[in-house]
Amino acid sequence: MMCAMRQAERQLRIQEAFSHAEFVSLEELCHRLEASKATIRRDLIELERQGAVRRVYGGATASPMREEPLDFGRLSESCHDEKSRIGRAAADQIQEGQTVILGGGSTVTEVARCLFDRRIQVITNSIPVMQVFWDCRQTEITLTGGYLYPRLGIQLGPISERMLHSVSADVLVLGIRGVTERGLSDTNTLVMESTRAMIKSAQRVVIVADHTKFGRDAMIHVADLADVDQIISDKGMAPEHREMLAKYKKNCVLV
Repeated sequence: MMCAMRQAERQLRIQEAFSHAEFVSLEELCHRLEASKATIRRDLIELERQGAVRRVYGGATASPMREEPLDFGRLSESCHDEKSRIGRAAADQIQEGQTVILGGGSTVTEVARCLFDRRIQVITNSIPVMQVFWDCRQTEITLTGGYLYPRLGIQLGPISERMLHSVSADVLVLGIRGVTERGLSDTNTLVMESTRAMIKSAQRVVIVADHTKFGRDAMIHVADLADVDQIISDKGMAPEHREMLAKYKKNCVLV
């Protein structure tokens, strides 16, 4: 387990290196991560398979397919009004006394703000979500633990996944990077495993996503639409995406 954890952290830190440079040499990665060239080469092969980097002579470059680096502050500013309305609508779905898993991301944090001081139990891997409830006397908060992903403030990796597999929740409120007919998708393998663990632990899955997430395939398949019970989005959703959700008989609320 510890070996897997080290590999997961290494690959996250390799990806973070490309937030500041288009090219990073093999020697520099070995020095930063205190790992052998053979180990870093294996990590780069895996990250290239995921589409996160492109290997070149002497190191690797940021993949042309790679998305803009994720940052909680930047994401919070995007579609803020829509996310606020989605947050209120999702909070209305939560009943007193329920156990709720709240995933990471700016939209779920808006849901958390609308749940402040409710008599519920919250399980989360998100530091921003936890901070919402910092002064709350009614709501019980449990953090999953695990490796802290910089900038997004979410806990990931085997420790987080093991905790999530050990609990049962009435509802999962989950943000996601992409929704298509293919299902839910994200940009990172560690996020993927934590998300799958959350879905398995919840009796009901509610996706909260603004209209920009629909029709977008974010590289890594996480779950099928069949795994989703309800989708809450905004009225900016394109007609073709509304038709897609109707085709799959998804309970969709637009606010």
